Amino acid sequence: MAEQINILIVSDSDESLTNIMGLFNEYNKIDTLNYSDIRSELDRLSPDLIFLIESSSESTVDTIEYIHTYNHILPIVYISFSRDFDTLRDITRAGITDYFVLPDENTMLYGRMDSIIQLAIQKREQLEETASANQSFKRGRGKILSFYSGKGGSGRTILSSSFAQTLKLESTAQVILIDLNLQYGGTETYLSIESNRSLADLQPVISELAETHIRNVSEKEKYSKLEVLLSPKDAEVSESLPSDFISKLLRTCRRSYDFVIVDLPTYVNEQTYIALEESDKIYYVMNLDAPSINMLKQVENLFVRLGIETQDRMELLLNEVGRENEIKPNDLKDIISYPIAFKIPRDIKGVQAHINKGEPFRKEAVEKKLIPFTKSVKKWVNQMLE
Repeated sequence: MAEQINILIVSDSDESLTNIMGLFNEYNKIDTLNYSDIRSELDRLSPDLIFLIESSSESTVDTIEYIHTYNHILPIVYISFSRDFDTLRDITRAGITDYFVLPDENTMLYGRMDSIIQLAIQKREQLEETASANQSFKRGRGKILSFYSGKGGSGRTILSSSFAQTLKLESTAQVILIDLNLQYGGTETYLSIESNRSLADLQPVISELAETHIRNVSEKEKYSKLEVLLSPKDAEVSESLPSDFISKLLRTCRRSYDFVIVDLPTYVNEQTYIALEESDKIYYVMNLDAPSINMLKQVENLFVRLGIETQDRMELLLNEVGRENEIKPNDLKDIISYPIAFKIPRDIKGVQAHINKGEPFRKEAVEKKLIPFTKSVKKWVNQMLE
């Protein structure tokens, strides 16, 4: 059971947190937050169960109400260290699942843990069944999938745009592709999109950003109807974006779309760092050669220094795999610990023909003639959707 549940503990007191952590020793998916961070981090963490520890400075009722706007059936357990009838009455009315006053009710809490965990699992399954019955994905908790590489020319933009278009064609999901190559762009070339609009046009409304704003600025790829937020392709414009622009953009997209595909530049600045932190999955695109392996090692060291977590989040996307490679995928096992998401075959002729024509790789949901590159991306997407 320990591996089936994501638990979030919210507390402003390290001492209080320490006092209850012993109750969660058998559970390995535990996140902790301060009250002030819950509005910005709840989307990313996506808990199945929340424990709220009493706070002397924050409104617990407001926090509960906010959590219920995110997920109205998410179980919330309140932990107090003093008996305050008015507070307990208010939080009960706000809709908590249960509450305990510690240390007097330590034994009671411990005894009810299994039933609380089971309830959280049932609520999660209820949400999943509802989404399945509606033949749609779970709204409000889209996945952010970022394509990154520290080495230029790895095929990052081609893969991210082809992946996003294929995902749109192969599913009923709401998908948006965001080009964060803010100085040069590039996505529009591979998807044959011409537009003067860009994600920078959202700057005036970033404080109250909503789905309607995004749909007004995004472009639709002609064949798949994939929504795309283009880069401004202007270094001066990108430098004028406020520091919280990217985080607000990604979090709004997460609430409005099932999949948010992000094409990142090779350099790591504040905007790239924020996007990597917000990502549920980082697909690191690399080729099978020594320079690519050396660059991955440098990126790995940089991520450690920046505190970017890669465990269970980063996977390798091997591009241009073929007999010509001196390094084989199996050779990576001894030097790289990251799992391989997929291996994309070398298809220089087929890929280059599409690039030269300025055409997307797909034009229909059902096509008989697909180049090896496109077949491979389609296979990967379908495996991911299973």
